Amino acid sequence: MTIPGRARFIRDNTTLMTPPLVPEVKLRLAHEAVPLWQKTEEELGKMGLPPPFWAFAWAGGQALARHVLDNPELVRGRRVIDLASGSGLVGIAAMKAGAARVLAADIDGFSVEAIGINAETNGVSVDVTARDLLEQPAEACDVILVGDLFYEKGLAEKVFAWLEDAEARGILTLIGDPGRSYLPRKKLKKLSEYKVQVTRDLEDCEVKLTPVWRLTRSF
Repeated sequence: MTIPGRARFIRDNTTLMTPPLVPEVKLRLAHEAVPLWQKTEEELGKMGLPPPFWAFAWAGGQALARHVLDNPELVRGRRVIDLASGSGLVGIAAMKAGAARVLAADIDGFSVEAIGINAETNGVSVDVTARDLLEQPAEACDVILVGDLFYEKGLAEKVFAWLEDAEARGILTLIGDPGRSYLPRKKLKKLSEYKVQVTRDLEDCEVKLTPVWRLTRSF
């Protein structure tokens, strides 16, 4: 699908909404996961695609975005990477909190387009890339933000090793996660915790207690 086609698809199949925990940000979001998932497969003529992560404000991302907005000194005037950005929620929140620059990275082409649309809607400028940043050490930055990315074992191990390397080089690393199976909690320090409203279409409950964690070099 061409880029204009992706933009049209996103606008036609989502609604402008505010995530429950982050009313300062407006996003193009879907009401239901399965119908959009099916439409995406139909549009691309492919089956077995991953879920449309870009179309939902996941619990980890909401908590991390809230934490950044409540603690703007974490990102103010700093260069930020929003890894696996999805809808762009966390990166947009970082810009609203005063970040000097945000690089929102996601390998999903729909996500890349959605981030651009959502950033424009919120009146902020976010750099976007479809490169897999995990293929090499993190580029020069001050802060890395990761929302809800520890749901698969192999991916979680790769992400955490990448973050450990970044933290060892002096980069502040923050993770928002509602308790996914492969989050290495023993290697993290809890900074805050939020009750996040979610949908049963995606989760097993209506409220997820979601901490924000910091990777530390003292474990």
